[in-house]
Amino acid sequence: MVLSKKRARHVIEEIIALFPDAKPSLDFRNHFELLVAVMLSAQTTDAAVNKATPGLFAAFPTPQAMAAASEAAIAKHISKLGLYRNKAKFLKKCAQQLLDNFNGQVPQTREELESLTGVGRKTANVVMSVGFGIPAFAVDTHVERICKHHDIVKKSATPLEVEKRVMDVLPKSEWLAAHQAMIYFGRAICHPKNPECDQYPQLYHFD
Repeated sequence: MVLSKKRARHVIEEIIALFPDAKPSLDFRNHFELLVAVMLSAQTTDAAVNKATPGLFAAFPTPQAMAAASEAAIAKHISKLGLYRNKAKFLKKCAQQLLDNFNGQVPQTREELESLTGVGRKTANVVMSVGFGIPAFAVDTHVERICKHHDIVKKSATPLEVEKRVMDVLPKSEWLAAHQAMIYFGRAICHPKNPECDQYPQLYHFD
């Protein structure tokens, strides 16, 4: 049974209250580094990405440098990450597309971001919201799991359905905070196995 809009909003806002200062855990200094870091984070922990990116960004600090590099040279810096060979291929192509289509700048719209090799909807939403402050809600494995576990969406919901539901439940001003807080909540409390959500009764107490 899916929660009402009011109750779903209550649950998410209680999660935000548990982690009010949640910030992105990926390290980056500019839009290009953010885009690369989020691309690398697929099927890999943010902590692992943060270990790989200092060397990667030192070697290839700009789209120009990354586009000019060989896939093997890029792969060497990310070899401890999952799917690193594919990611190296995507990074090189993406960097070249930034040069060819966007004057070396990371675009701000979802359509333009998703035109880049290796960039899907989740990555685009993260770059838009974290990088440019544009209202968007990214759904990762933590967000999807939490929303299903707490009946914010049906168990069969797709990531896009999760995204639309949360955006319908919350005001735009809370989308980014919700995304960040739910990541922390998923890591610390709402685990895939043996979730500890029942230790937080405020999630279930409605006015």
